Amino acid sequence: MSVLVNAIVMLGMLVVVPVGLQLTGQPELERIRRLWPLFAAPGALALWLPRGATATALAGVYAVGAALLALHAPRRVARGRDLDPAGIALLTALVTPTVAATALVAERSGHELFGFGLGILALTVPHFHFAGFAAALIAGLVCRVCDGPAGRFAALSVPLGTLLVLVGYFIGDWAELTGAVVLTAGMWTVGLLTWRMGHEEGRDRTTRLLLLASAAVLVATMLLALSWALGEATGLPHLTLTWMAATHGLGNALGFALCSLLAWRRIHTHDAARTETRTAVHTHTEGRTA
Repeated sequence: MSVLVNAIVMLGMLVVVPVGLQLTGQPELERIRRLWPLFAAPGALALWLPRGATATALAGVYAVGAALLALHAPRRVARGRDLDPAGIALLTALVTPTVAATALVAERSGHELFGFGLGILALTVPHFHFAGFAAALIAGLVCRVCDGPAGRFAALSVPLGTLLVLVGYFIGDWAELTGAVVLTAGMWTVGLLTWRMGHEEGRDRTTRLLLLASAAVLVATMLLALSWALGEATGLPHLTLTWMAATHGLGNALGFALCSLLAWRRIHTHDAARTETRTAVHTHTEGRTA
């Protein structure tokens, strides 16, 4: 399981976070996005080293980058920005890598943080890269395009569900189940809106397939998350953590997060190219008129 989890975490560190930051379109995040590989590369290396001082130091470098990213959240709030549902989703995305990085530092040092075992800490790292950063970011992007009740619900329930799951770690299994229910409702709403986007006219085939795949995967992966949380709370049979990593974790990483981000990158590239074309045509027309 450790090899699979490490590969998933590397995907989150090296690909999902920088691509996600680029998709925000926020100029003030551009600097941290360009610097991100300097923090992510040591963090990724720390995953494969034995627990100890070297691995902890490298994980600490990643934690510094995550902290610098998180500092953008209070600054944006102080300026009165991101107080709408889509903005709240973005703020959540900015701070969740810090939770992952904190768990990584503790796990690499062999320290059971807040009483959580090293195995749980190791799984917390990918969880807050994907169920935290990627899910919140994509929910915010969907909300900006589908600015209706469903879009706003998705943008608010995904951050709320993520927070409740985190709180559930400390309170108990039933609180974690509540968070899983809220998060699943938000993610399924994201999936529904993404599915509709995939059927919109004007989408190229690749973008359409990426959108539809990410939406379909969410149905299965979040159902697995619900069944696991329910099993933990009630004692009903459910998958082991190893199987959850191989199914829910891998599905969310590749099927949802990666497919979604690639689709949104294609959408942004297409929209930017169309805007440039319109500007060029408009400038050419004005020149001929003059």
